[in-house]
This record gives sequence, structure tokens and C-alpha cells, in this order.
Amino acid sequence: MTMTAFIHHLRKLLRSYGPFLLLLIMIVTLWEWLVRSGTVPAFIVPAPSSIMMALIHNRGLLFGTHLPVTLAEAALGFALSVLLGTGLGTWMHMSRTVERAVYPFVIISQTLPLIALSPIFIMWFGYSIWSKVAVVILTAFFPIVVGTYDGLRTGGQAYSDLLRTMGASRLQLLLKLQVPLALPSFFSGLKLSVVYCVIGATIGEWLGGSSGLGYYSRRMAGNLQSDALFSAVLLLSLLGLALFLGVALIEKAVLGRGGFAAMTGRARRKNI
Repeated sequence: MTMTAFIHHLRKLLRSYGPFLLLLIMIVTLWEWLVRSGTVPAFIVPAPSSIMMALIHNRGLLFGTHLPVTLAEAALGFALSVLLGTGLGTWMHMSRTVERAVYPFVIISQTLPLIALSPIFIMWFGYSIWSKVAVVILTAFFPIVVGTYDGLRTGGQAYSDLLRTMGASRLQLLLKLQVPLALPSFFSGLKLSVVYCVIGATIGEWLGGSSGLGYYSRRMAGNLQSDALFSAVLLLSLLGLALFLGVALIEKAVLGRGGFAAMTGRARRKNI
């Protein structure tokens, strides 16, 4: 990348995210001043500088021990949630009977309190990674199911009628029309789900873990080390943000800027 291209890209980023960065700097500055001036007690809300110092001081423990555990739980739970959610959403779309039988249970699963279910998962799976993965799946699969199911049902009636007149089977309609149309809704569900995975892993570790950022946060809260606690919370937030951006980049690579129209346009150009 040339210097001119780099400067152009940097200006584009500043135009897009400049207001956010400015507001963030203002909030952090005000936060630091309130704590340093004694307006807000440091043991309740530590200063941002203290949080960064705690993050640097405990970097070996945080980045070497606890972060990999939380990331592994979130990644494994997310992968299984994608498989379960995509398969279940597609199955409900293909079968009206399955939809009527299963969809209410999918909704009911989101009304169950995770704090009450986590001990049950620990009783079933012990204190292994699978008890945390079960919490992650229960937290994260719902947006994928709904995104897949709703995406497959949306629009495309004119395209569908056209393909049926050309003799397309139901499977061909699914693969050539409904799946491409469902991708924007599907990726929206993925972006929600990947953030929920971090939340689910943290809850599982908090209630029954021996490692991970959720376990570390519980220990620091019990020891009243608010700066270390906030450093773990900051790391969890950054982890969720990084995973969200990763899914967003995959979405951009798959869909491009033109969405379904761009995909069908590329397909037509290839056929020509």
C-alpha cells in the first residue's frame, strides 16, 4: 500500500469512526478526572489508567491462562451453535410440521434463567469445558435459528415463481434462491450470536469454572480488587468486539457491497 493510499484509507476511517473516537476520549478523560479528584471512589470505579496498569501487570495470567480458555469455550460453543441453529432453522423452513412442533421450544429455551441452568450443566458435564460450552450454546444458538428461518422465508416470490416455471425442484429453489436471499439475515444472527458466546462463556465460568476470564473476574470481585476486575471486563469486551468484527469481515467477503444483487450479477457474468 502506497503512502497516498494509506492516507486516503486513514481519512476514510476517521470520517466513519471519528465521532466515536472523539466521544470515547471525552468519556475516558471525564472518567479519569472524576476518580482522580475523589468525586468517585476508586474502590468502586477505578480510573482508566489504573485499569490499564492492572491489565499490564497481570498480562501473563490474563493473556496466557484465562483468555485462551474463554476464547476456546466461546469458539467451540459458537461452532456448535452455527451447526445446530442453521440445521434447525432450515429444517423448520422445509417442514411446516417441524416448525409448529419445534419453534415453541426454541422460544421457551430463551426464557430459562442461565443462572439456574448452569449448576445443572455442571452436574451433567462436571467442571469440564463442556459445561461452559452448554451454556454458550443455550445463549448463542437462538439468533442463528431465527436469522436462518426468517431469512429463508423472506421475499423472492417473483424469483421463486420464475424458477418453478422453469422446472426447478424444491432443493434447487433452496440452494439457488432462498439461501442467497437468507444470507444477510443469517449473518445478522451470526453477529449477535458471536457476542452472546462471550457472555455465555463468562457466565459459565463465573458460576462453575476454575479458569477463564469469568472465573478471574469472580476471584477479583471477591478480593475487592476493582482495577483487576475491570481489566478482565475490558478484555472480555475487546474479545467480543474482535469476534464481531471477524464475522463482519466474513460477511463482507461473502456478500460484498451489493448483497444478493451483486452475487447474482457475478453469477450471470460467469455464465456469459
